[in-house]
Amino acid sequence: MSTDDPRPPAGTTELDLELAALPLVDHHVHGAWTGALDRATFETLVTESDRPIPAFMTQFDSQLGFAIRRWCAPVLGLPAHASPEEYLERRAALGPAEVNRLLLTASGVGRYLVETGYRGDDVLGPEQLAAVARRPAHEVVRVEAIMEDVAASGVAAADLPRLLREELARRTETAVGVKSIIAYRHGFAFDPEPPSEREAVQAAGRWLEQGGRTGEWRVTDPVLLRLGLWTAIERGLPLQLHVGYGDPDVRLDLADPLLLTRWLKLVEPSGVDVLLLHCYPYHRNAGYLAQVFPHVYFDVGLGVNYTGSRSDALIAESLELAPFAKILFSSDAWGPAELHHLGAHLFRRGLGRALRTWVRAGEWTERDALRVARMIGVDNALRVYGLDGLS
Repeated sequence: MSTDDPRPPAGTTELDLELAALPLVDHHVHGAWTGALDRATFETLVTESDRPIPAFMTQFDSQLGFAIRRWCAPVLGLPAHASPEEYLERRAALGPAEVNRLLLTASGVGRYLVETGYRGDDVLGPEQLAAVARRPAHEVVRVEAIMEDVAASGVAAADLPRLLREELARRTETAVGVKSIIAYRHGFAFDPEPPSEREAVQAAGRWLEQGGRTGEWRVTDPVLLRLGLWTAIERGLPLQLHVGYGDPDVRLDLADPLLLTRWLKLVEPSGVDVLLLHCYPYHRNAGYLAQVFPHVYFDVGLGVNYTGSRSDALIAESLELAPFAKILFSSDAWGPAELHHLGAHLFRRGLGRALRTWVRAGEWTERDALRVARMIGVDNALRVYGLDGLS
């Protein structure tokens, strides 16, 4: 068969074709890097470490590094497994705009939900990402970033809770969700109750006084972080929470979603959906929470890229306990567009391998596998975020 033959390879099933064409909804993603990247900078952006890379090693010698050389190199016109030097030379020759276009359009993602709270000046915003990828993009707003903006604008402590509510409402007029990084700033071992007005104002007073002296507005006080969470719940949009694996700011031992159990019970009457992001290595715990609480959903986003050729196992494990209507796809890609492309490719591949195994064993029908693939990859996100019918 010639390489131009449009027919699928022999042995291709309906499930293979459906998975390849699935217009995934990446329900938690960030923008792609807009500038040129030298090797040192590129390598710092394909690891969750924020430390200098030791001289004795390269990030290309990792699961993610090998995945980039295997799956992204052909998209940029190189043979699979091109060397890091060949890869970066080709990347530089194409330029950042063309690299972004090639990798984003080849991913097969049909819609992006873009969280804009982290270093937005370095990456494509939602409108820019939509233009490059030629797919719709919607904004997800980070509540801590809004609180920090309110504080930096010059406010009285007594006004902070009200102004946070007002600014969150204003900034989410066209957004589809809110996100919190309380896992980074404190961890999940917090008092699950909403803070009282007095508690919030006292904490705001301490924070504003300190910020006035230092000029730094990074919110870490657990009372104010709880204020952010409960203000987001009051807003009523789906609430995303970073869970588990991340950069060294995360106290991973305090990022187990089981620590959220009491808080989730208090949130349940509000009707707000809570989406647990990434969850590795606590993805089984997240699956349990998604099973027992009707308002809890989860994904294994960030872990997929970084586990590379082992991501199949991670994805299969995520399918063990939770109802399939409670699992979503995300890449959590930020920076190099390789992460956007691989997040989709590895997820599609891992989901397909799990489903095909069960179909071949007679455990599932192919029809059911197709239905579940579309639920997890597309339909669950459209339902949770109210995107059905939106362009």
